[in-house]
This record gives sequence, structure tokens and C-alpha cells, in this order.
Amino acid sequence: MQLKTFAISVLAAAIVAGCATQQPAEEKVAAAPAVKKAPPKVIAGASGALLASTCEGCHGTDGNSNGPATPSIAGMSEDYLVEAMEEFRDGDTRSTIMGRIAKGYTDEEIGLMAGHYAGLTFEKAGQKAHHRTIAKGEDLHNTYCEKCHNDAGSDPSDDSGILSGQWVPYLKYTMADFRSGERDISRKMKKKLDQLLASEGESGLDAVISYYGSQK
Repeated sequence: MQLKTFAISVLAAAIVAGCATQQPAEEKVAAAPAVKKAPPKVIAGASGALLASTCEGCHGTDGNSNGPATPSIAGMSEDYLVEAMEEFRDGDTRSTIMGRIAKGYTDEEIGLMAGHYAGLTFEKAGQKAHHRTIAKGEDLHNTYCEKCHNDAGSDPSDDSGILSGQWVPYLKYTMADFRSGERDISRKMKKKLDQLLASEGESGLDAVISYYGSQK
């Protein structure tokens, strides 16, 4: 009887010991860190359209912005768009977010996006303005701006992009950057701008901007 009791005690002790030795192993497995997955590879050979799809949130579907402070970029010349992106990327042009975004693209990718947008159709915003303001703006455009901004600012080959039908708030913000020195302004443009302001004042500049924005 004592021998049987002793055997049972030994068996119970062995079971307890076995559980004790297994417990740390189970805890170790539970605490093991998850295996990190390799980061996804960048897709090679992306088209201009695919790269440009990330721009739609600001510049609108097919490069036509819903405004008012973001420009439409469809139909602008490829050279102009490449230069603009490179200046944003290199910090040569003041920006809020474009400078950070542009840093993520290579020269090749910028070229692909520029080619994509250059092949799209620019849709004019056609904002309303008083007919007298439009008429005054047209006269001032013909006097001070036409030589550089051909066809009422609608020539896509211009180095300044498309102004005709562009969003008025965007044009005003950009002009303010030129005047404050936040953006580089050519000597010729500064001379013409100074002449316009000396002759017509702020109302004259507003008339020109309204003229561009009202084009349909």
C-alpha cells in the first residue's frame, strides 16, 4: 500500500515537473516578434498617366482643377511643366506642398508626367466679371502683356503657362508672390508690371487678372 502511494506521488511530481519545463517554451513562442515583411518594390516602367494619378486630388481629373487656389495644368507645354516641377523640387520656387511632393520624383518621372499633362485639354474656368472690368483688362493686356502672353494668355507654348481661363484666386496669389520676391520675376515682366501699376494702380492689375479669369 505504501509502495503504491509512493508510485502515485512520484508520477504526480513528474507530471508537475513536465508542465513546469514546458511553460517557458510556450511563453517564448507567444512572445516571439513577428517576422517583418520586406517593403514593396517600386513599380518599374510606370507611365505618365499612372504617375500623374497622384496629382488629381489637387489639380483635378485630367489636370483641370476645381479651384480656386490650385491651377489647372492640362495642356501646358511640356517644357514649362518640367521646369516648374524642377524649380519646386530644387527649392527655387516658393510652395506650400509642391516642394515636398516634387522631391519624390526623378527627372525621368517628371518628364513622363509633363508629357502626359501636355497632351490633355485645358478646360477654362470661365469665371464671371463685370463687362467693364473685362474690357479694361483686355485693353491693359494688349498694352502691357500681349507680347509675352499671346492670344489673351492662352498660348500653351508660353514660358509662363496658360493664364486664359485660369482660376482668379490662383492668379492673384501667384502675382503676390512675384511682387513680394517669393518667386523670381524677369526684368521685362517687372518693368511692364511697374508701368501698369504706375498708370492704373491696383485696380488695373485686378482688371487684367479678371480678364484672364473670365475667358471661356
